[in-house]
Amino acid sequence: MRITGVLLAAGAGRRYGKPKVLVDGWLDIAVRALRDGGCDDVVLVLGAADVPPPPGVTAVTACDWDQGLSASVRTGLVQAERSQADYAVLHVVDTPDVEADVVARVLQRALTSRAGLARACFGERPGHPVVLARQHWPGVLAGLTGDRGAGAYLGGRDDVEHVECSDLATGRDIDEPG
Repeated sequence: MRITGVLLAAGAGRRYGKPKVLVDGWLDIAVRALRDGGCDDVVLVLGAADVPPPPGVTAVTACDWDQGLSASVRTGLVQAERSQADYAVLHVVDTPDVEADVVARVLQRALTSRAGLARACFGERPGHPVVLARQHWPGVLAGLTGDRGAGAYLGGRDDVEHVECSDLATGRDIDEPG
């Protein structure tokens, strides 16, 4: 079984004032969370900014990154397919308090569930990471549009494991500095 972490970091970060992949330390935190949380390899999806990937990380560019999150998810899942992964762990670069313990908890729940679908929740708020078994990728890809990722696919299903993680992190995505 192969598990690929897909780090979504293609956006321009307009509200933040720069692409969030350029924020000091965030890329390394997110890559470490995926690796130490159980991913065999990590794919970094870039777009608005081009940065050298950390050692051992595969960087791919979402050429249509300005179309929104859907472009990043699509590019990341295509790369996970190429690497013959069985599961993809979708994570975002702008949740720096989400560490390996959150990834591991959500991944473990997906691996033991019937559907192979799990997402982190922080209180009542769904967040990242999101784990998708390979059989769900076509459905996710078919529903991608604009600035929406896998949420549309997950929202229409009753077999998604919602994994409470607020005891480990806030899961808050940071959209503005400070």
